[in-house]
Amino acid sequence: MSGGPTVMIAGAGVLGLATALALADAGCDVTVCDPGGANASSIAAGMIAPVFEAVLDPAARAHFDILLAARDLWPALAQRAGIALDRCGAVAVGSDRWLEDVVKGFGALGITPTEISGDTAIALAPGLAMDGCRAVMTREDWQLDAPSSLVALRDAAFAAGVAFERGRVGDDYKADVLVLATGADPNTLAPELERLTPIKGHIVRIAAPTFGAVVRGDGVYVTPGATTTFGATMEPGRSDSTVDATQTQPLLEAARRLFPGLAGLPVEATAGVRAATPDGLPMVGPSVRPGILLAVGARRNGWLLAPLVAQIITAYVIGRDPGPYAARLDPARFTEV
Repeated sequence: MSGGPTVMIAGAGVLGLATALALADAGCDVTVCDPGGANASSIAAGMIAPVFEAVLDPAARAHFDILLAARDLWPALAQRAGIALDRCGAVAVGSDRWLEDVVKGFGALGITPTEISGDTAIALAPGLAMDGCRAVMTREDWQLDAPSSLVALRDAAFAAGVAFERGRVGDDYKADVLVLATGADPNTLAPELERLTPIKGHIVRIAAPTFGAVVRGDGVYVTPGATTTFGATMEPGRSDSTVDATQTQPLLEAARRLFPGLAGLPVEATAGVRAATPDGLPMVGPSVRPGILLAVGARRNGWLLAPLVAQIITAYVIGRDPGPYAARLDPARFTEV
């Protein structure tokens, strides 16, 4: 017996599972309820990339400090859950014009990237084509394999005493606290969820193992692993998971320009749906409905933000200070005055 509060978590994506593990470690009696099937966390590329997210995504730029703080919590979570955290870094490859914009983005964050030669870029990412391109790199961005890491989180949570149920949580849930980590899956248990917008995203995987650093190009990223992953599109307002060839084909073409040796190999395309708030940061904290906490709306940074979200939710549940970032993630920030 844990002796702590009983907590029901709706959702078994990375936010739900990381939070379940943190709460179990804090002595809570935790149950995760999920309908099953693929979710956005299992489809994702698994990048822990505060720098390039802030450099290349205007919606993330103002939140760089939060992204970096979340990244710094990952080594402890990876060790706790037995997740392999790849800290090889990331390389940006492209034309002079595109790369100058990238370098300016680094400068806006107060960071200087390392300019590297074509040979060094190829050594960091074997198979990379460097014809007519320049390259810069950073060691600040990391990566993990999302599908296997999600399994590791679930296994660690189960070993810590977390119970798992198949289904959806309704108004008749029985727990002291309900944590909604449902992503873009709609429900009516908290009114704040109406502020979420679905964003459909495609990812393409090629059945060929690669290793080395993540590669960022103009309109595409490439992550290594047992299969090579290319991503990702963003279609705000779309909530279907149907694969659209008009979205995946540009990804494939851009990726094959970077890694021409992958041409002709079997391709698997998938689509998932993320949830986003108006300001690009998740809602983490109390709902106006008593007894409910929210952990939703991480946009394209669910994996990156997971340990910080788990830390804040756990603090709320056990009555501790939720820390310096809680106010900026508070769901009440969207309440109309």
